[in-house]
Amino acid sequence: MAKSSSLNVRVVEGRALPAKDVSGSSDPYCLVKVDDEVVARTATVWRSLGPFWGEEYTVHLPLDFQQLAFYVLDEDTVGHDDIIGKISLSREAITADPRGIDSWINLSRVDPDAEVQGEICLSVQMLEDGRGRCLRCHVLQARDLAPRDISGTSDPFARVFWGSQSLETSTIKKTRFPHWDEVLELREMPGAPSPLRVELWDWDMVGKNDFLGMVEFSPKTLQQKPPNGWFRLLPFPRAEEDSGRNLGALRVKVRLIEDRVLPSQCYQPLVELLMESVLGPAEEDTASPLALLEELTLGDCRQDLATKLVKLFLGRGLAGPFLDYLTRREVARTMDPNTLFRSNSLASKSMEQFMKLVGMPYLHEVLKPMISRVFEEKKYMELDPCKMDLGRTRRISFKGAPSEEQMRETSLGLLTGYLGPIVDAIVGSVGRCPPAMRLAFKQLHRRVKERFPKPEHQDVKYLAISGFLFLRFFAPAILTPKLFDLRDQHADPQTSRSLLLLAKAVQSIGNLGQQLGQGKELWMAPLHPFLLQSVSRVRDFLDRLVDVDGDEEAGVPARALFPPSAIVREGYLLKRKEEPAGLATRFAFKKRYVWLSGETLSFSKSPEWQTRHSIPVSHIRAVERVDEGAFQLPHVMQVVTQDGSGALHTTYLQCKNVNELNQWLSALRKASAPNPDKLAACHPGAFRSARWTCCLQAERSAAGCSRTHSAVTLGDWSDPLDPDAEAQTVYRQLLLGRDQLRLKLLEDSNMDTALEADTGACPEVLARQRAAAARLLEVLADLDRAHEEFQQQEREKVALGPLGP
Repeated sequence: MAKSSSLNVRVVEGRALPAKDVSGSSDPYCLVKVDDEVVARTATVWRSLGPFWGEEYTVHLPLDFQQLAFYVLDEDTVGHDDIIGKISLSREAITADPRGIDSWINLSRVDPDAEVQGEICLSVQMLEDGRGRCLRCHVLQARDLAPRDISGTSDPFARVFWGSQSLETSTIKKTRFPHWDEVLELREMPGAPSPLRVELWDWDMVGKNDFLGMVEFSPKTLQQKPPNGWFRLLPFPRAEEDSGRNLGALRVKVRLIEDRVLPSQCYQPLVELLMESVLGPAEEDTASPLALLEELTLGDCRQDLATKLVKLFLGRGLAGPFLDYLTRREVARTMDPNTLFRSNSLASKSMEQFMKLVGMPYLHEVLKPMISRVFEEKKYMELDPCKMDLGRTRRISFKGAPSEEQMRETSLGLLTGYLGPIVDAIVGSVGRCPPAMRLAFKQLHRRVKERFPKPEHQDVKYLAISGFLFLRFFAPAILTPKLFDLRDQHADPQTSRSLLLLAKAVQSIGNLGQQLGQGKELWMAPLHPFLLQSVSRVRDFLDRLVDVDGDEEAGVPARALFPPSAIVREGYLLKRKEEPAGLATRFAFKKRYVWLSGETLSFSKSPEWQTRHSIPVSHIRAVERVDEGAFQLPHVMQVVTQDGSGALHTTYLQCKNVNELNQWLSALRKASAPNPDKLAACHPGAFRSARWTCCLQAERSAAGCSRTHSAVTLGDWSDPLDPDAEAQTVYRQLLLGRDQLRLKLLEDSNMDTALEADTGACPEVLARQRAAAARLLEVLADLDRAHEEFQQQEREKVALGPLGP
């Protein structure tokens, strides 16, 4: 049984942030940190005191994480970025409400004494002789300490307190991984028993020493179970300062999901029930286990459930029947064709997630050239007279300010100049659209045409497809390209407005021009002729899109979607030479194009270069960040591999920013997750000048001084399929609705009449629903027992202790 822990984190927006620039604004971004590991960085929102990010991350974590923190900073293109404030959330605070946290939280000031990190290794003994009790504290080492000096290191020493007695270790210069191996003995003084406190400090020649963290143990702990091992450093306990009112606030959504994922055979009965649902006859759609699951799922859980179900059916090669099943149910209960797929139903969410899973490379191929052009050209476009800045052209031209009409004509020309190539790219992309998407749209087209066959509804079959492809795929990607990985940063306010106008236009085309001239945005009227001309081209495009051969399922098996040889990630990185041989550090890194697949990590001078150097992914033993001080360079990672003789080799790669670093770390860790003999520790520095820059050890083969973080990865649409974890999510969702299922369909037989009145269901349908509910409840009971058995085994292992029987 595998344990899994993940955080769903959404950095929504900020408000009332302080101005940090002379312009009276700030350029804020947010760092997301789990314990000592920076796991994500939002894009910078330029010139804003109320930034909107809307960025969402799924962070897969070790089970022992303690704290989640959000740091808001002001980006400075010259010098260091300014820290505005932070939010800290403990594990207990996150788990207090099963639904998680969704609220505005005031930013607090960043106190250097509270910015501690790392761990200390201690071994404590309580001894007694003729003179009384003695405490022997063996201070062995520390790791991952916070850097306090400009060199990116510290000069740490430890100070031990027991009652009124205190002793210090020696100071070790320029390291975040000190090895003391010193024994300090303190005698007990008269009075009440005292706690043991060990503080770490950074020694400074000038000024006061900087605090690095502390641990404290109660007299009861010292007596019953003296500390022996690694302990996380904590800040000084102090009263919370009410300083948030001056620093603004951050709106975040956080939910912790902890699961025990059982072996595959435990989920087989549940998975088979779900598969039977989509493969059964259409007349049983309303009485299947999957129909009951859909009815029990609340709106805020549908997106997560839809993602897991799509992946589960993709893995079985049944995504097509699954989407068709949901489409049949959605179409059957829709009376007004104008409302078809307009809600956030499970059918809508599943198709949306399916497009992201299967169609993101297609989206990038179609939209990225024009999105990049809009960002690079930064043209000013505006059609709304209430938002026009007529003085803008005066500042860049000597011909005087244009009239409102001239500004509208110029903006219209620019907008159509961008829209034309976008529409051309979309309508010309039939051959590039993934066959799985085309087959799914073909099924959708057929079901809608059967449900609404009248001549007045001839556009409904087009609107159903364009509603997904244009309104839920192309238009959102144009509006916020950062959220679809089309750009590394959010747009500045001017570019963001241009993207909004383009997205509105694409949305109108996707609506087949049906709402043109309606609503409040009549200022869009100059674009209407172009939009109406595009509508006929879109109809023709949709006809060609669904004209695809084959009645096979739309979802191909997972192995075809994500084969081991498929490229998971690629791009230019800077790679360090194996042996720089005296070259200056900055010249030791050379630009290389890097490919990562499930089988190899490959390097070449360019994408077209024929000669490649490859590392088997199966040889990877650790993937970690590298301290900036190792090479005096930021955003460096290391890939530690082991050859056939058992020797370890390290490849150093530099990324262009922290986002790219996190994405590569995550991709490499996922690709190498199944590898055996993973390293528990490694060196975050480099071996230079005959010693490790991190822990100062002189042996190249010295054991690693920092624990590895292989469990920390980012989840996204391109994650490998994991059918057991996906089935566990379905099981958890069913547990939430189990009582409702019993009450509605099993326990109260007198509800039949009411159910018939409410749903129009005949007794035969109700009987089938009751039978499906009974089968689901039986499967849930079996899974409950399996979970309990494995938990009992865990408790027995803990009771036996590390030595076992």
